[in-house]
Amino acid sequence: MMFKDDIPLEEGLMLMEEGIGKAKKIMQGCPETKFTFEEYQKYYECVYFMSGYHNGDEKSKQLYNQFKRSLEDSIETMVVPSLMCQDDDAYLLRQLVLMWSNYKSMASWLCRFFQYLDRYFIPRREKYLLSLNELTVRCFQDLVFQKFYCQFQAAALSLINQEREGLQIDCDLLKNVVHTFVELDKYGQTKYYEDFEQAMLADTSALYTRLASEWLLCDSAPDYIQKVYWCLSQEKRRASQYLHPRTSEMLLQIVKNLLLEQPTNKLFEKKEAENSGITADYQEMLSKCAAMTIEGGSSVSETCMGVKSFWDLIE
Repeated sequence: MMFKDDIPLEEGLMLMEEGIGKAKKIMQGCPETKFTFEEYQKYYECVYFMSGYHNGDEKSKQLYNQFKRSLEDSIETMVVPSLMCQDDDAYLLRQLVLMWSNYKSMASWLCRFFQYLDRYFIPRREKYLLSLNELTVRCFQDLVFQKFYCQFQAAALSLINQEREGLQIDCDLLKNVVHTFVELDKYGQTKYYEDFEQAMLADTSALYTRLASEWLLCDSAPDYIQKVYWCLSQEKRRASQYLHPRTSEMLLQIVKNLLLEQPTNKLFEKKEAENSGITADYQEMLSKCAAMTIEGGSSVSETCMGVKSFWDLIE
């Protein structure tokens, strides 16, 4: 399509609405929706000629608002309804991952069509206008995460706790949720992944504080160390599957601190009270626990291979 230099505002907005409507099909369950080169060129040139000629600033402002409204409308009509009244933790998180993926695909096409605004219009007003990519993320933050983030976090923590109890969960789903949190941390003041990380580590601390107290009371020192080793091995595996490396190290350090470092004196007292010296096997297991890191460490010992959950250990 060959454009004349000056495209009337209404004519240009109507043409762009055509492209927006097709892009929205991605959000409607057609993620395979594609645009031909001719279509892309048509929409890009429409924005180019509207922005670069007569009343270009006013037309650019209207185009920017049209881009923003298209994002907000997609979220309000398709994303938010899909997340409402969801009691199933895994289903809620699957919807989040699906909608975020489709939303990004849709927005990537729109950003291409409107990209001349990033090159010409937005930089001249950099003090108060977000780039198209920033606006894409900010709309999702404002309309989805401000409303549902607490539910997303609670659902993710629930799945982690379910796995600790021996239930099967979708680890790939959790990995994708964590990645979504990280992506949405890119713009804005709220740090969703850091908030999730703090909540998850707090849950971990509460769990292992309780277990350390129970095991020190009920188990022999060798049995206690076997449980510690199993827990560290499981947390290491878990962390490597869906947590950020930084979080993984923090998680492992918390578990070691609560199960090994804090109760060190009680463990030695327990050993002496049991009238059993520090055997080579016990010392070796203790050393393995203390030395375990995300990168290193050995696999779960044969004595623990058949154990599926903490509750099997307790029984």
